[in-house]
Amino acid sequence: MDMPPLTILVCGATGYVGGRLVRLLLDEGHTVRCLVRNKEKLTKFSWRDRPRLQVLEGDLQDPEAVKAAVVDIDVAYYLVHSMIAASDKYAQRDRELAENFVAAIDQSPCRQIVYLGGLGELGPDLSHHLRSRREVAEILQTSTVPVTVLRAAMIIGSGSASFEILRYLVERLPIMVTPKWVNTETQPIAIRDVLRYSVECIGVPETRGRTIDIGGLDVMTYRELMQAMAKAIGLPRRIIVPVPVLTPRLSSLWISLVTPVSSAIGRPLAEGLRNRTVCRNDVAKQLMPGTLLNVPQALDAALGKIETHDIETRWSTAGVMPGDPDWAGGTTKLDERSITVDASPEQTFRVIERIGGGHGYWGAGWLWRVRGWMDQLVGGPGLRRGRRHPDDLHFGEAVDFWRVTAHQSNRRLRLRAEMKLPGDAELDFQLTPAENDSTVVTMTARFRPSGLLGLAYWYSVLPLHGLVFPVMLRGIKRDAESNSV
Repeated sequence: MDMPPLTILVCGATGYVGGRLVRLLLDEGHTVRCLVRNKEKLTKFSWRDRPRLQVLEGDLQDPEAVKAAVVDIDVAYYLVHSMIAASDKYAQRDRELAENFVAAIDQSPCRQIVYLGGLGELGPDLSHHLRSRREVAEILQTSTVPVTVLRAAMIIGSGSASFEILRYLVERLPIMVTPKWVNTETQPIAIRDVLRYSVECIGVPETRGRTIDIGGLDVMTYRELMQAMAKAIGLPRRIIVPVPVLTPRLSSLWISLVTPVSSAIGRPLAEGLRNRTVCRNDVAKQLMPGTLLNVPQALDAALGKIETHDIETRWSTAGVMPGDPDWAGGTTKLDERSITVDASPEQTFRVIERIGGGHGYWGAGWLWRVRGWMDQLVGGPGLRRGRRHPDDLHFGEAVDFWRVTAHQSNRRLRLRAEMKLPGDAELDFQLTPAENDSTVVTMTARFRPSGLLGLAYWYSVLPLHGLVFPVMLRGIKRDAESNSV
């Protein structure tokens, strides 16, 4: 595609689609400006040090930050929406962000806005999630800048929430009792095709001011899609029994028990499945012709990325980073333990970075599994989310029921708990070089209780710390020293 280099703003650059789109835009020779809440979330993206990348730290809620971001841009991608849209609170926030964006961009030289929405948004019986996304599109379309709205159904790609739901359901349930939406038709699309349309539309003037449906080659029911996934994985056909009594709430709880996706995210996705999501026309193919993947090809491509641990972005990394509590104020409970490891900080940190996921916690696995099940029962993520890569971590990434809130290579790894707790908790690993190329590892559990329930929780788990934490430290020491031999 031949077009002059542009200056392009990407809002949502750390999200599932945005994190991949930035790389492609840079590859096309454009200058890309990213407005992000925290620059640290970009540290592990492959494109973070590219010469034509501009990074601004700010929030769409701050009008001044948005005004600075839209200076002298040609195109803007708006890839921001709440995954958890089951309440008016999130919908209101999405509306406010979109209104801030429009107010700023109307004063800029921008010639095109690109927004990625969802198929099914035009029907009358919409879920909270789809209604919120439609409202965002409508707000953007009030701008004086022409808007291209791309509408997609399920995106098939390694790391997408809907793809992971599908994969885990099929892998873990040979017999499924499903809601009646299993017979709803959909037109899924591969992530590489979403990205191609997203990049090409800025070079096709006819896409401006239009709402364009994008989809893959195949239209099928969710039942057929599940069977296609089973075939791609190499499993026998699943037995699927649809029933009319499973509400979206029950469906989301069922999803949260079987897949890494929590009920808070599963519910808006499940609600959206009741809407038929099929392209209304072939405008996208006419304006932006090119090869599309069918469902088997898209599934094979995504599964191949998972097999090789080459997942560029993942649904669990996107979103607002929780603010760190003020550990210096209030009542904070500490459990600090240290061990000396006969290995360098580099070797020791590589071992600590493997925490969670398939590797686990260096012992007492049954206690961690019980804790994960308890968290799931009260609506938390449990241990289901795993991790994006078996050996590599970065700031902002989800690991089981933790979030990485500090990542300083060979010095510090801090994890904040996202499990359901009566207070704020974190697990902090600090590495200090010692004599003879050894390392002192200090592991600190911090907990700021919320009321009497929080205090009761802390003292109830303290004996378990005495069982689990020494096992963890000895496991880190063992693995680091064996790797240094």
